[in-house]
Amino acid sequence: MPDSLSNMIACPKCDALHNVPRLSPGAQAKCVRCGTVLMAPRENAMTQIVMLATTALILMVAAVFFPFLELSTHGLGRKSSVFDAILAFSDGLMLPLSFAVAALIVVLPVIRFIALIYVFAPMALGWSPARHARDAFRLAEAIRPWAMAEIFIIGVAVALVKVAGLAQVTLGPAFWAFVGLVIVTILKDNFMCRVTVWQTLNARSPS
Repeated sequence: MPDSLSNMIACPKCDALHNVPRLSPGAQAKCVRCGTVLMAPRENAMTQIVMLATTALILMVAAVFFPFLELSTHGLGRKSSVFDAILAFSDGLMLPLSFAVAALIVVLPVIRFIALIYVFAPMALGWSPARHARDAFRLAEAIRPWAMAEIFIIGVAVALVKVAGLAQVTLGPAFWAFVGLVIVTILKDNFMCRVTVWQTLNARSPS
């Protein structure tokens, strides 16, 4: 056993303590009790995360401002974007809901993407971590459960199933941008080994 807990990791599922192993890219470390993957470093993961986070930012701009869908019925049609959906709740007592929608599906995901680029871009280039990189990564992890772009697209899909029988629905480019955004976000999170990130930040940060 080490003299302190600094070289140990707790399983997120069963809380079993393990010594932090040294793994080569492509290897995995699993909990001896429940089998949960604790570490899974990947080759060139930092570069891939930066590229995916940048792609996600570009897709977010398209998803917010391009037409999301068009509803047509009885010769009448209306196009709307995510920005229009946010502004739809901006009157009266619904204003807090407008802020919540904007924060959960746009603002928090954008902050997380920017924070991850800030953390990983210098290290992907072989430089020392940026100033306050630890705080930025801690922020990105703290807001991860609240960045709900994927929940939004699931909710839209459920709503479209119900609306399809009442009107003709045409999906716009922003819808597919949002779908791409969700896929890119999932890939980015799967590439990230958080224990390895903290190890790298501690190893490369100036003492």
